[in-house]
Parts: sequence; structure tokens; C-alpha cells
Amino acid sequence: MSNSNRPWVEKYRPRKLEEVVNQKGIINRLQQFINDKSMPHLIFAGPAGTGKTTSALAIVRELYGRKMALNTTYLELNASDARGIDVIRTYVKDFAKARPPINIPFKILILDEADNMTAPAQQALRRTMEKYTQNCRMILICNYSNKIIPPIQSRCVVFRFSSLSSNDIKERLKVIAKQENISITNDGLNALVEVSRGDCRRAINYLQSCGTISQKVDQDIVFKVAGEVPPERVKEILQTAIQGQLDFSINLLNDIIKEYGLSGINIIKNIHREIYDLKISEKTKIELSKLLAEFEYRLSQGGTEEIQLKALLANIVMLQDMK
Repeated sequence: MSNSNRPWVEKYRPRKLEEVVNQKGIINRLQQFINDKSMPHLIFAGPAGTGKTTSALAIVRELYGRKMALNTTYLELNASDARGIDVIRTYVKDFAKARPPINIPFKILILDEADNMTAPAQQALRRTMEKYTQNCRMILICNYSNKIIPPIQSRCVVFRFSSLSSNDIKERLKVIAKQENISITNDGLNALVEVSRGDCRRAINYLQSCGTISQKVDQDIVFKVAGEVPPERVKEILQTAIQGQLDFSINLLNDIIKEYGLSGINIIKNIHREIYDLKISEKTKIELSKLLAEFEYRLSQGGTEEIQLKALLANIVMLQDMK
């Protein structure tokens, strides 16, 4: 695939550990492993889009250089696809037990989304880890380390990746926008940070999607691409309902459904994000939270979206009568 056709997430993926955004403490410790040409089994845990897979591949690239070769010096598997015990007993075991090439201290197996592995597969992996440590070191990547069985956790050093700050994501987006000759406004940049919620990969994907629509990226384009409603529109619906204007709030709701094509659960999530910033009493916020939880459950059980959303607004209006 030519460089111009590659997804920006891959095109601008850091190739060295020092290029990984934030995570400085983790990167310093990983670089020490590379300098010593020795490392234990590792677990990278944390939210999506924080640099876990990128760091694992950077370790392989910096440790092996030109000797880096798939299926020879390293192997990358996605455990959400290959998560059964048979894969561990055959494919993984065969790779782990084969001796590394000359001048290579050990091979590396990267197991992405390891928290999706079945319990029997994890037990089989535990045995493989302890039996073939001399030949192969493993890097397990997961969102939730508590889903990895304790015997595996005890054999690994756990690194916890934190969500990226707004400034970190903004700086990365500015660099990419400059390289792609895209003009991005301040409100567009803030919108990208808001819809990505600490996930740098998601922010870059949204930026690329916006860039295909316009060379100038602003807030409106970002929210339409992300399928989310600008916060002020959601607040307006909430405020009119709290003030007792049922018909007006329903009309506003219908407008954003037509304009943004959101599902009922997405609308409830948008409303939930805004209620805690409203200038209303704590008691009203508590009641709103209960209502949103109840109606999200109704929708998840197959309730009709139009009826449930209008009933939600009606219940919010009724909160004023209960005071």
C-alpha cells in the first residue's frame, strides 16, 4: 500500500519509543530493557489509543533493527480472533519453543487484546510462558489487567498506560494536520479532543474523516463525522425540559435526531455527559441520573426509541411538579 493511501493512524504511528506520546515513566523503563538486551514478560494495560501496541512494536524494532522479521524474531497475534486453547497449544507453542536466530537474545510474542482470551487458553499460555522463557518473551496487551489470570500476572511486569491529556492529543493532531495541509480551528481541535475522550487513535481517525470532507476542520464538521451533538444543543434540550416546556424540548430533540441520525442510547449518553455541568440543584441531578439509567435500560431491552425518549423528556418536565 502506498504511503498516501495508508490510514493516518498507521502513517503517523510512532516507530521509536521516544516518539510515543506521554507515558514518559513507562518509556524510560522500557528503554532500559532495550539497553540491557534483556526483559521479563510484560503486560501493557490501559484504555484504548494510549500507545500500548505502538510501544510493543517499537520495542521489537529497536531491539532487532534490520533483523526484525515476522514469524522469525517476533510474532504479533490478536487474541480476540485467536483466543482458544488450540491456538495456544499449537501456533503459540511452536513459535515459543523454536530457538531464536543467531545473535538474537530472545524472540518476542505480542498478544494483543489478551483479556479476551478464554480461561483455559490463559492456563495453557501460563505453562508455555514458564517452559520457554529462555527462547521467547511475551508482551500481553489488554484494556483490563484484572481479566488476566493471577498466575500470568505474577510472571509478568505490569505497565499501566494512562489516558492521554487534552494537550497531548492536541499537539499530536496539530503535527498531523500540518503534514496533511489541513487547517484546523481551535473549536475544531477542542471538539476532536472531546469526542475522542483520551483515545489518540480515535482522534486521528476522526481528523482523517474530517479532512476528506473539507480542508478546513471546525466544530460542526467534527460533531457530524463523530455522530455526536454539540454540547450546547443537548443543554438546550435539558434546560427547556427542566423549565417545563415539553413541546419545545421534543421539537429540539426531533431536530437533532434528523440532523445527526443518532440512536436513542447515544442521545441518552450525550445527555448524561451534560447534566453535571448544569446550574441546577444536586437533588435534581440525582433524579436526572436515575431517569437516564432507567430509560437506557428500557432501550437496551427493546423499547421503542421515539416513545421512550419522549417519555424521558416528560419525566424530566414532571420533576418540577415534584418539588
